[in-house]
Amino acid sequence: MQRSFQARPSRVSRLVRLSWFVAVGCTAAALHFGTVVQLVETLGWVPLLANVAGWLLAFVVSFLGQWLLTFRGRGATWMHALPRFFAISLAGFLANESAYALLLRFSALRYDVLLAGVLVGVAVTTYLLSSRWAFRGSPAG
Repeated sequence: MQRSFQARPSRVSRLVRLSWFVAVGCTAAALHFGTVVQLVETLGWVPLLANVAGWLLAFVVSFLGQWLLTFRGRGATWMHALPRFFAISLAGFLANESAYALLLRFSALRYDVLLAGVLVGVAVTTYLLSSRWAFRGSPAG
């Protein structure tokens, strides 16, 4: 029985994809984090509102990086992937914002330390959903 190497990605290609995902994700997370800190420290924004602005900027960087680098060749057009990735990102952001609000209210830690922990916590789920759903080609082609 012949094995089809097209059906399953090799370990190397999965490692490359994971590496790109981490690089793009770290870039987007750094932009998100930096935006929040700048808005809070320089403009006096409330951390939860600054978090929304940080997420919106990071979303653009994340989608472009994931579509162009991490999941290129997976068969999804940007018009197919964008709404799916937005849904995943929005769900992740809602989890992020909820956890962040609770931690800000009930923790004595600084807002930036809490944000860093929350950003890391959402990343794994985002990768799994992106890989298995957002950037897969449609069944019709």
